Order: sequence, then structure tokens, then C-alpha cells
Amino acid sequence: MDRICTHCHALLGEESVGDWCPACGGALMERADVPALDRPAGPGPEVDHRGIVLPRRHALGGIITPQ
Repeated sequence: MDRICTHCHALLGEESVGDWCPACGGALMERADVPALDRPAGPGPEVDHRGIVLPRRHALGGIITPQ
């Protein structure tokens, strides 16, 4: 089960503990795993010091962000 923030939609790492989003203070909810959104095999997701999963990196090294 993934834990996401209901306010800023930040995805939290599996090791994070708490009921509130460390980024914005919003409430957290659990989202069922979706097989179509399976994470690719290889290294695990990169998690920052707050426990939030960072977006995956682009092949050139930058972080992919929505436009």
C-alpha cells in the first residue's frame, strides 16, 4: 500500500512513520497498489530526508517534472 498526501499528493516511502505529510502538513491516506503502475525492476526509489519519494531521474541525469 502506498501512502500519499491528500493535499500535495506527495508519495511517502515505505519506511516513513506518521499521520501527517512532512512537506505540507496534510493528512495521509493509503492507496492500494495498482499492477499497471508497477515500479520498474532495478534500484529502489530515491527517498529524501523527510521520507518523500523523489521523482525518477531522466536518462540525462535531471529530475523529470511536470510542465
